[in-house]
Amino acid sequence: MARIDRSVWFVTGCSTGFGREIARQLLEAGKKVVVTARDAEKIADLAALAPENALALSLNVDKADEIAAAVKAAREKFGRIDVLVNNAGYGYLAAVEEGEDAEIRAMFETNVFGLAALCRAVLPIMRAQKSGVIVNISSMGGICGFPGIGYYNATKFAVEGLSEAMAKELAPLGVKVLIVEPGPFRTDWAGRSLKTPKQAIDAYAETAVARRKATQAYSGTQLGDPARGAAAIIATAQSASPPLRLALGSVAQNVIGERTEAFRLELEAGREVALSCDYPETAESGGKPKIR
Repeated sequence: MARIDRSVWFVTGCSTGFGREIARQLLEAGKKVVVTARDAEKIADLAALAPENALALSLNVDKADEIAAAVKAAREKFGRIDVLVNNAGYGYLAAVEEGEDAEIRAMFETNVFGLAALCRAVLPIMRAQKSGVIVNISSMGGICGFPGIGYYNATKFAVEGLSEAMAKELAPLGVKVLIVEPGPFRTDWAGRSLKTPKQAIDAYAETAVARRKATQAYSGTQLGDPARGAAAIIATAQSASPPLRLALGSVAQNVIGERTEAFRLELEAGREVALSCDYPETAESGGKPKIR
């Protein structure tokens, strides 16, 4: 795989999980990294790995002023941003009926609106450079819906749609978009970072509640290795032609593959109904739908 030297990285959510591992590997490889987290104290040890190449910043992606200040500081120190990794995010597991409005909106603020705001802040720099890669961390839950994860699914489905549209907008400008779709990895996502509803509804005991308990129970024993996943993200982002999507881990590869085939079959099953909804072809329209 041909590689391009992308020397300056801006990574969000570096206190734990993929963000932390990506920042660590980049700094150890001699890259310049803007290392960010809500609590800057939690990333001080990362910055200490390579003080000359690290810029550790406090950044809450929900706050527009902090985003603007962080991007300005990054540009002032390093002069450019080659790769933006939108990793900050978390999960809220609840059946749709169990969902609490404040928790739902808070997760969308971080997972969707914060990600979009970072993209808007960094894109003027990348457009001026005529190069760059935006890495948006989605999930296999951005392709497949699961009981008890509907609101989290919704945030990641939003990331998928936003990223795919953005990739098409940026293609002529020299900027790439990479959507990363991890399955279960041994990060803190299913542990301390996970949020759940205050009041469970017994009617969902066999679906949403059961999945919630299973997700929490396997925290720390997932198949995915964050170090290997981070290495795969870094290598793919530095490739000459990154793909639009990258599934991470055997679970994601298999589950997304199964969902893709099921989607194809669903689409084919509804083919006749779909085609019946067009205006009928007529001689006077030259075989084209007649617009009324």
